[in-house]
Amino acid sequence: MDLDGNKRVFQRLGVPSTASDSTRQHPQQQQQQQKVCYHWRAGKCTRHPCPFLHRELPAPAHQSSNGAAPKRFAEDSGSQFLRRGTKFTGGSNSWGRVHGGNAVAKKTEKLCTYWVQGNCTYGDKCRYLHSWSLGDCFDMLTQLEGHQKVVTGIAFPSGSSNLYTGSKDETLRVWDCQSGQCAGVANLGGEIGCMISEGPWVFVGLPNLVKAYNTQNNADLSLSGPVGQVYAMVVGNGLLFAGIQDGSILAWKFNAATNCFEPAASLTGHTLGVVSLVVGANRLYSGSMDNSIRVWNLETLQCMQILTDHTSVVMSVLCWDQFLLSCSLDKTIKVWVATDSGNLEVTYTHNEEHGVLHLCGMHDSEAKPVLMCSCNDNCVRVYDLPSFAERGKIYAKNEIRAIEVGPGGLFFTGDGTGQVRVWKWRDSP
Repeated sequence: MDLDGNKRVFQRLGVPSTASDSTRQHPQQQQQQQKVCYHWRAGKCTRHPCPFLHRELPAPAHQSSNGAAPKRFAEDSGSQFLRRGTKFTGGSNSWGRVHGGNAVAKKTEKLCTYWVQGNCTYGDKCRYLHSWSLGDCFDMLTQLEGHQKVVTGIAFPSGSSNLYTGSKDETLRVWDCQSGQCAGVANLGGEIGCMISEGPWVFVGLPNLVKAYNTQNNADLSLSGPVGQVYAMVVGNGLLFAGIQDGSILAWKFNAATNCFEPAASLTGHTLGVVSLVVGANRLYSGSMDNSIRVWNLETLQCMQILTDHTSVVMSVLCWDQFLLSCSLDKTIKVWVATDSGNLEVTYTHNEEHGVLHLCGMHDSEAKPVLMCSCNDNCVRVYDLPSFAERGKIYAKNEIRAIEVGPGGLFFTGDGTGQVRVWKWRDSP
């Protein structure tokens, strides 16, 4: 994506730049904004806008408090997730803790349903929220409209200036990141269950099929083998893995000589559909409708451990630093860590009021790790890690099923109505 200093993306749609707002403020105002709101910490701030910070102050020089580099998610290069033989010095006490054990503040703001429908008569005097987000750490730049059903995948291939989105309306849409306009629509003849990108490739999960598109040479390949809907995909150790409706995980390997993907393996064990996959520390982790997580050795492709602590569908799995995070319709997010024996066990459980649909990890403008947690109440909670201190919320008319990280502080969300929204982290004050 051509960012031109992170200002050009979707700028033709009239989105103002916020990067230099703080530089025009009076020094006293800047000093005031460097203070954390006392009422926000107590979960009781009602000022809109509030002159004080609704987040914790960052550690200096984009480093953690102990001077170490920011902890990475598994998709970051060089991730050290689940390092064997390494003990996490913070222990479980670091999870879910704010200021030495204070409870995480819960927001009470509610989205105005009449405003969502476009007919609130109270305007600025309405006591409820008239915004698609809550918090002062990110802004919505624009929304991309065209899909008619739930958006199930968002991909941004490396080296491309286009954004790709897939939906259960059976279409793949290509968006021009300069204009924010749809540059092309492909009807694939089946519901898109998932979509990812790896290098120049875009992989699309369909019923009984995976489509592979090369955005550089326009190659269009079909990968056969799945029985039923393809729900999840991930790339690891030179293999493309796909979680299938019948409970299997299929793997393909690209053959440069023949310019095609060849079947490499079939991993069996789950008794129901595999709906989430992630790779970290030479392991493949799979979450299933059978309520379990399976841990696979990436070299041997053998199952090493079965995790059964969730009591409903494991919707999403994510790697961060030494930890595996998993979420479920049982309304929990579980944090797993390796014991001395190498097996995983739960070190912390975060409870939500609603079923959790999707997890996405990223870093904010201060290089702090952030967890996006989409729930089935049409809301995404934004948490700091490892404290689970709430940073803000993102609202939608329907469930948000897809979240994708972009360059330059951008990220994207796709919801059940077919809308795709473009967001950007605010620069540090």
